[in-house]
Amino acid sequence: MATPSNRNANLLTGLPEHLSAQLFASARPVRLAAGETLFVSGDSGDGCYRVDQGLLKVSIMSPSGSERILAILGPGSLVGELSIIDGLPRSASVIALRDCELSFVSRAIFADCAVKHPQIYQYLVALLAARLRETDEVVAASSFLPLKGRLAVTLLELADHFGKDLGSGRVLIRHKFGQSDLAAMAGIARENVSRILNDWQRRKLVSRVSGYYCLEDTIKLARQVDL
Repeated sequence: MATPSNRNANLLTGLPEHLSAQLFASARPVRLAAGETLFVSGDSGDGCYRVDQGLLKVSIMSPSGSERILAILGPGSLVGELSIIDGLPRSASVIALRDCELSFVSRAIFADCAVKHPQIYQYLVALLAARLRETDEVVAASSFLPLKGRLAVTLLELADHFGKDLGSGRVLIRHKFGQSDLAAMAGIARENVSRILNDWQRRKLVSRVSGYYCLEDTIKLARQVDL
């Protein structure tokens, strides 16, 4: 089951190079510093962005102010693609986790390119289908997995996309995520994250190295999913 991730659910995964080049030929460069907001939920949507460098966090807020992280997007990913289709306001907020370089394409530019190359739409459909499948998996994980399983899946997904293999089953997650971030990704309370991590640290499943989480035994951690 999936958690918010940076897996290749994006238009550029299958878009031929010549189409990608034409679509982004007149793109406007955008730079964000770490912590800066790209847009917030409810903002007008008039185009989409390609992540060229950096890392973005996509999240929504509950009426009570709790955050739920929907995705962590890295280079090659698209963000804000729904506005390409319906032109409605942004459905989520996007913040830079690292300094970012983006390319912005307006809805008008996309529409003009799609008229000349209608096959672009098949890649957009594939993107949306992949995102929907991920959403289904996240809902299933939130509904059926125990708390430890949800946190284990979150850490393993982060290790898959941002991890450095240290050998002997150890993986260092090369981005600093706090307990609040992990809670927002797994969809559980931060207090539960703290309790579970303390238990796993005592059992040497997880450690903290200079502010980075290190999975000390990925095989044993994966077994927590089914407990």
